[in-house]
Amino acid sequence: MKTIAQIAAELQGYDPQALSAERVTDFLAELIDPVTETEMLSVFDALGRVLAQDVISPISVPPHDNSAMDGFAFNSTELRPDQTLALRVVGTAFAGKAWAGRVGPGECIKIMTGAIMPPELDTVVPLEFVQVQGDSVELPDGVVSAGDNRRLLGEDLMAGQPALRKGQTLGPAALGLIASLGLPSVNVFRRVKVAYFSTGDEILSLGEAPREGAVYDSNRYTVFGLLTRLGVEVIDMGVVGDDPALLEAAFRQAAAKADAIITSGGVSMGEADHTKAMMKQLGDVAFWRIAMRPGRPMAVGRIVYPHTPPLRRSLPTESVEPGWGQPGAGLEQSGKSSVLFGLPGNPVAVMVTFLAFVRPALLRLMGSTAAEPVLLRAHSGEALRKKPGRTEYQRGIVTRQADGALQVRTTGNQGSGVLRSMVEANGLIVLHHDQGNVAVGDAVDVMMFDGAI
Repeated sequence: MKTIAQIAAELQGYDPQALSAERVTDFLAELIDPVTETEMLSVFDALGRVLAQDVISPISVPPHDNSAMDGFAFNSTELRPDQTLALRVVGTAFAGKAWAGRVGPGECIKIMTGAIMPPELDTVVPLEFVQVQGDSVELPDGVVSAGDNRRLLGEDLMAGQPALRKGQTLGPAALGLIASLGLPSVNVFRRVKVAYFSTGDEILSLGEAPREGAVYDSNRYTVFGLLTRLGVEVIDMGVVGDDPALLEAAFRQAAAKADAIITSGGVSMGEADHTKAMMKQLGDVAFWRIAMRPGRPMAVGRIVYPHTPPLRRSLPTESVEPGWGQPGAGLEQSGKSSVLFGLPGNPVAVMVTFLAFVRPALLRLMGSTAAEPVLLRAHSGEALRKKPGRTEYQRGIVTRQADGALQVRTTGNQGSGVLRSMVEANGLIVLHHDQGNVAVGDAVDVMMFDGAI
């Protein structure tokens, strides 16, 4: 397991005081070690879980040539250019059993969707394309070609081939595919456990009476929703005040129970130092100022349980700002460690940093090999001011215009405390690190929310 110092040393352009969003992604890819423990689950219980091994097809799908239509099956050698074909119907083949007769020249059978194709027949004409005359049918020229409407044995999967790959998250279609192979259970990685809590004396939990200077906690509930959508086991630890003893107890309890810990608040320069101090005391943690908006401050690292006191190595400190510790400082570890994500306190910044960094990192922790989400391209409906040198995530509303083109506009006020704007938006406009101002009509990237929040 690499330490923060080792990862930082291997990354070119690593500057904890001005870290690009791309460097954060690279860092997290090195920090996260996927879980290895697995369990067998029934297909009904496996939705949203990550495959721990390839699923090899024990059978061919379909297991035989069969009809893709209700119609009439015949041998395509009967077809003649520019001629109507007349065939005598000699029987009916139903799905679920093989037809026992034989079909000779000038003959066909009526066949149902899914029925086994007799070996001497290779083409099906749909019912609506023929004229029925007693026990005969007529096919006009050109309505079908040789091989039409026939599903071939194994055209979906051949026996012995991988049907699904290790690291794939099982969706509804994958469950159906597993069931179609006759497999009642599947081997998946165990569910990742994530503990989270909010920090700060000014934070009220629901049910507490209002008091001057205090605000009700929203971050716990948005993080709960984000984690639940991701499919992890959620451990809600409530609100922890700015008290070293309470924070230490919370971190120790979280590290004992969870694979990952998420906190909100306590990592900004102007906030109480107790949270940052406790992170450094109990783990191997880097404190970042990311070149992004919103969500500049963030802490990432590991908390160790049982705790082993940190053995700090001598590292260059010239780029370290007072109060931010030593990003990349080493920690000799023993026992279990939990990945730590210390997020900002502002509600929108919490959601943006989760979507941009924490969600992909947790997917890796879960054993998922899912590719990065595809960014949607849309034309900006307004001019956007943007300075090169940081990545900006602006809340946007994507709509389809009369000509079919996609357009995106911001929700207005982009303050990091305006949670209402995240409800109104259906995606984040991603203005990349080196990107400048955007003019009306320019194409921009959008990270859509559907399925994530």
